[in-house]
Amino acid sequence: MTTVPGLVPYLGGALAVGGLAVAATRQRELMIRWCVWAVGVPVVTGAFWLGPPGIAVLAAVVGVVAVAEFGGLLRLGPVDRAVLGAAVVGLVLTAWLAPGEMLRVAAVGALAIAGVPLLGGDAEHGLRRLGAGLLGLVWLGALAGLVPSGAMGLVLFVAVSISDIVAYGAGRRLGGPRLSPLSPAKRWSGTLAGAAAGLLALAVLSSLTWQTAVAVAVGGPLGDLLESMVKRGAKAKDAGRWLAGSGGLLDRIDSLLLALAVLLVLSR
Repeated sequence: MTTVPGLVPYLGGALAVGGLAVAATRQRELMIRWCVWAVGVPVVTGAFWLGPPGIAVLAAVVGVVAVAEFGGLLRLGPVDRAVLGAAVVGLVLTAWLAPGEMLRVAAVGALAIAGVPLLGGDAEHGLRRLGAGLLGLVWLGALAGLVPSGAMGLVLFVAVSISDIVAYGAGRRLGGPRLSPLSPAKRWSGTLAGAAAGLLALAVLSSLTWQTAVAVAVGGPLGDLLESMVKRGAKAKDAGRWLAGSGGLLDRIDSLLLALAVLLVLSR
């Protein structure tokens, strides 16, 4: 199993090679995206290096931002977003401080989310708000799984990111049948190529098992399609506009969230 310090040379090398490749293309959009990665990767790596406390802080911050973007897509009000955000952060902190209470905290979070439209007497939009809140709790609550994951969480992030990048490039070049109507730009050719690249990354990082393979090859693409479904329902192209060259944070972690959830289920 690769340790966090052991991952640093791989991450540094990948950023350097990626920077040279992007510079060769002279495409401004790709250069902006690389700059975001050049800032984000050291921050994420540093958090994982600190162990559970650092991962918990990172996951909590990411959870709050993701809830804000998710709430915007599904037109949730401030109270709904605040309760959902508290529930997600609560799961993250529980995974760090009291992992044995995860089920209890998840149940309390679900009840709190349900209580907002119920106590407000929202007969017109209550069901939509309830469904959106519970989906957000299950989907974004997967961030809590990062806390006990250690280096594996970082490995999964790397493998899923590589898979996404290769899937995007290969799909555009190879073409072929579409993966799903939810995301017309994605092709089966790209998905298979991305899965192969993700599995290769796992092998290089000494983390290839059947559980991690399924998480990256199946969970990753499904996570991307899940966010595509949410965005298409909201008639939005991106989850946000603040992350230069990348839309929103949810656009960057959608594959990781479901891959992490799949890994947690298969590892039990």
